[in-house]
Amino acid sequence: MAKDRMALYLQDAHSLQEGIELVKYAEEKGFEAVWQAESRLVRDAIVPMAAFASHTSTLKVGSGVTNNWTRNIGLLAATFLTLDDLAPDRIICGIGAWWDPLAQKVGIERRKPLLAMRETVEVLRRLLNMENVTFHGEFHQVDGIQLDVVHGCTTPRHVPIYIGATGMKMMELTGEIADGAVLNYLVAPKYNLEAIDALERGAKKAGKTIDDIDRPQLMICSVDHDRKRALDGARKMITQYLGQQPHLMKASGVSQELLDDLHQVLTWPATDEQIEAAMHIVPDDVVQMCTAAGSPAEVKAKVREYMDNGCTCPILYPLGDARLMIDIFSEGYR
Repeated sequence: MAKDRMALYLQDAHSLQEGIELVKYAEEKGFEAVWQAESRLVRDAIVPMAAFASHTSTLKVGSGVTNNWTRNIGLLAATFLTLDDLAPDRIICGIGAWWDPLAQKVGIERRKPLLAMRETVEVLRRLLNMENVTFHGEFHQVDGIQLDVVHGCTTPRHVPIYIGATGMKMMELTGEIADGAVLNYLVAPKYNLEAIDALERGAKKAGKTIDDIDRPQLMICSVDHDRKRALDGARKMITQYLGQQPHLMKASGVSQELLDDLHQVLTWPATDEQIEAAMHIVPDDVVQMCTAAGSPAEVKAKVREYMDNGCTCPILYPLGDARLMIDIFSEGYR
């Protein structure tokens, strides 16, 4: 039987120095990849990716996910070329459409997100293929540019492009144009079935099958031998996201009534005090619907649900003791 694929997800809960040690430990324990978040205005993906790549030798290192709005397309390609120089054939470009109100608050109008993503992926892929690119689209206009490698590797770079999609239109586009989909967290396992259908529709447009699209999935993982402590750790995270990114919660079928109750307490961005005050509103069943939280047995069972519904590799976001989580999943999820 093939070994279960496992990956680690890091945001900003750990210092970079701690993150490096966790990544080294995950590699030692047989994990295949680490994905670094870049979403809130807290920590960019690129610097941690470089740090993780330079301290490992086999682990794949992905952005989970950067966005297609804030980096010029030439810089985006040069950045992933540079990361590939550091860790050849181990870098994954995960890219997403970002979210409002944050994008709006920094002056970005996320119009026509599907067309913007299509153009970004096309130009980025051609540049990483070391082509000379002229492209006149609505979002990208480039004239005869190429990655100007004078000293170093001039062959096409193997940097797979994965799209972090949540909505079904973006999911269908992902199946058509990307190498993989980074499925979101804070969704129920049943959400995956609709996502797989959309990916398959997109894949067919490009003459591919669903098996050609890798489908790793972010999963909040709060595991502890003390079950209550594990659930409370995930409850705090769920409460924050219910306030900040309710579109994720709606995708999982969280009731509008619960969202309305929380928004009586939470502003954007929510303060720690507001999150603490609102946590009691979120029941255990909502916590466990959208996260892998609880005892080791419960958490492994939840991961299996996501895998049974089409995920190909769990990307585990540790809440609590990260090394304990890595140890528990070092032998897989079965």
